[in-house]
Amino acid sequence: MKKIIILFFAVVSLCGCCRRSEAERFADDLMSRMTLREKLGQMSQFVTTTGDVTGPEGEPMDINSLIRAGEVGSILNVKTPEEIEALQRLAVDSSRLGIPILFGHDIIHGCKVLFPINLASSCSWNVEAVKESARLAAAEAAAMGVAWTFSPMCDVSADPRWGRVSEGSGEDPYLGAKLSAAMVEGYQGKDLADSSTILACVKHFAAYGAPEAGRDYNTVDMSERMFRDRYLPPYVAALKAGAATAMTSFNDYEAIPASGNRWLLKELLRDELGFEGFVVSDYRAITEMIAHGVAADDKEAAALALKAWLDMEMVSGSYLNHAEALIEEGVISEKDIDRMCRNILVAKYNLGLFEDPFRYGGAERFAKAIYKKETRDFARKVAQESMVLLKNEGSVLPLDSGEKIALIGPFVSSSRSMLGSWTAFRDYDSTAVIKEGFDSRFPGRVTVAEGCTPFEDINGGIAQAVRAARNADVAVLTLGYPGELSGEATSMASVELPECQKKLLAAVKATGKPVVVLLTTGRPMALESVIDDMDALLVVWHPGTEGGHAIADVVSGDVSPSGHLTMCFPRCDGQIPIRYNHKNTGRPLKRAHPNPEKPWAKYYKSCYLNTPNTPLYPFGYGLSYTSFEFDSLTVVNPQVAMGEDVVIKARVRNVGDRDGATVAQLYIRDLVASTTRPVRELKGFERIELKSGESAELEFVLTAEDMAFCREDMKFAQEPGDFKVWVGQDSDATLEAQFTVLP
Repeated sequence: MKKIIILFFAVVSLCGCCRRSEAERFADDLMSRMTLREKLGQMSQFVTTTGDVTGPEGEPMDINSLIRAGEVGSILNVKTPEEIEALQRLAVDSSRLGIPILFGHDIIHGCKVLFPINLASSCSWNVEAVKESARLAAAEAAAMGVAWTFSPMCDVSADPRWGRVSEGSGEDPYLGAKLSAAMVEGYQGKDLADSSTILACVKHFAAYGAPEAGRDYNTVDMSERMFRDRYLPPYVAALKAGAATAMTSFNDYEAIPASGNRWLLKELLRDELGFEGFVVSDYRAITEMIAHGVAADDKEAAALALKAWLDMEMVSGSYLNHAEALIEEGVISEKDIDRMCRNILVAKYNLGLFEDPFRYGGAERFAKAIYKKETRDFARKVAQESMVLLKNEGSVLPLDSGEKIALIGPFVSSSRSMLGSWTAFRDYDSTAVIKEGFDSRFPGRVTVAEGCTPFEDINGGIAQAVRAARNADVAVLTLGYPGELSGEATSMASVELPECQKKLLAAVKATGKPVVVLLTTGRPMALESVIDDMDALLVVWHPGTEGGHAIADVVSGDVSPSGHLTMCFPRCDGQIPIRYNHKNTGRPLKRAHPNPEKPWAKYYKSCYLNTPNTPLYPFGYGLSYTSFEFDSLTVVNPQVAMGEDVVIKARVRNVGDRDGATVAQLYIRDLVASTTRPVRELKGFERIELKSGESAELEFVLTAEDMAFCREDMKFAQEPGDFKVWVGQDSDATLEAQFTVLP
């Protein structure tokens, strides 16, 4: 290692006038002494026999032998700092050039301390909190030795059947862009050489959030215009924030799998968007192009990926096995390999791994860095802000002081339901479950009854739950889905409440006692068939390590709920996918539902015959224990020239008798354009905390970029015309104004 660094500085002294960065010069010097096999090794990532397997398993690799040969660039999913240190020591001391390994893992919503799942955190609409969550997660991961996370997931999705909605920021590209950028900034900080920061990874590139039928890994088929308008913005924002890496998606785009799609990875990502980092495939995604039907074997799959400029292969090993032959046959050149290898070496250089391969990790450092009070306290705060109150008839919540509580349902004591998916380093004993939170906040007032499992009846369970409810003042039911039913490979054909839980809810409701439902879920659910049995509905999601305490904070009224939905809750499965920013169609339905007294009105409109078009709860919706009113909406400059900002002002007031927070949201509609435009688009938001009786003046600035879209000529740009603007607490806001962009 010392030989590499000394020679590097000698080379730098001779190349002071060179325009290439210091890191690129270092990489080029190192590559001048690397064999082709060693270069291909840097482009290969493997998982050890002790690491987490997050995809279909293949033939095991002899990792230690590959490391000694200098043929491993990265390892993923190692679970202990001791093993990371041992593998790094093997690479540095036993391989010919001592090139350090880059260790990666899915640090998706925390490392040891788990924050709420990403969909939940997005419901806080708190950009700074999301950024800080990523920073704290990075600090724990880096202390373990993980210097690379496969996050943020920038995939926009309006289909709750797809389990991976839990990992993203919901259905809106504008909000998704803000939160994706914030996560990159949190992970990477201002200096990657700071050993508490880690590489971020923009995934899954691209359009992974729109699989047909909501089935994971399935075909994606959409126009380029739709892709650019609705799906691309969060990826772009994360790249602009400086994300050092990107990951290909499993799906195809324009009938070409993403891992072999040269238009996506070279022409769009690098040439158009200017990305200079390195791209990694998803788990075995390169060789899966055989099953897609565009490659006959591993060798052809490797050729497609290399020609598409995919720098690093995850797990499957086809680069190492076949790239030498592809070069000999002239399919690719060693110059292509050098370009891709350089990108990886530059990332390692920027992390400081060549200066000190052990700057990340160490068992002693890890023990001191995890479960810090500041991290747990912040996780509790984010969980509080992420919960969404959807119903509160008769102000059942918050619970009154002294009320006897029947705490019922399958998730009362479930750690997994608190944590959700992607919890490789979880510690169930350090997770606050709902019962723990209630016992701490309401000592001596809580009676527990399980009632049923998530999907099955328990003999005598409903009877026990009914007895508990009758002997209490209020019944609090924990319903929804367990944590293992969110994340990758968890697609569902129905997102309704399981039948056994419906029966439990109905039986408890029949006691006449007020019913509060705490919904644990990693996705929106279709609840119209059961909503009348709930007096109050609080969506708690999978809220993380401090979830049980955070839930008790909100239910007790110590904290007023302030979350707002970032995905619609459908009425029934048949409405899915459903989104607020849909197109109007040529035959829009003006009424919420066909008029049964005028049967002809239901025909020849874009509507269902048996359910409204509207969701049960719209995007942006969320209640509080207080009330807010918006007024005084003014467009300061109602006529502007192309390229000029539009300034919009309004006022929000807390008109209730409690302090609280809400999310002020601004939506626009381009009334006439060269292409069809959504009925509404989010283009501004602000989280506001107000004391009872307090008001705040709001100011939103709409830029030309905010009003731009993929025009008929396929340019992403602004057009002149008339616009409507709304401000309020959700996507159904009624406070309205107009402005005009002049030619």
